[in-house]
Amino acid sequence: MVSLQPPLCNFGWKARDFDLPGVDGKRYNLAKVRGSNGLLVMFICNHCPYVKSIRDRFVRDTSELQQRGISSIAIMSNDPAEYAEDSFDNMRLAASQYGYPFPYVWDDTQQVDRDYSAVCTPDFFGFNANLELQ
Repeated sequence: MVSLQPPLCNFGWKARDFDLPGVDGKRYNLAKVRGSNGLLVMFICNHCPYVKSIRDRFVRDTSELQQRGISSIAIMSNDPAEYAEDSFDNMRLAASQYGYPFPYVWDDTQQVDRDYSAVCTPDFFGFNANLELQ
């Protein structure tokens, strides 16, 4: 996922549902992950140098958001055939190694990536309690 020119934000659109496998063996959908005050949807991957450079901060920040009723989920949409570092096993390893306080899930069809119009990693979508993009 690389883009030289991200699109302008279309504030107010409703979060799109998904049903994705997590590295913890569970499946996650929008109803399961939403917080009482909102949801942060992050598109990340393991190989991206930008993700690597802020990993500690998004682990810290998502923990703080959780205390405010805002849940988080990280979605990986890359093809591991192109980026071996993004394999499901390596996703599991990264989640454990960095203590991700949120579900880390795999969008193997890249459909959720398209539904959210994610264009690069990291790409963040913050939704309010009504699941409207803010």
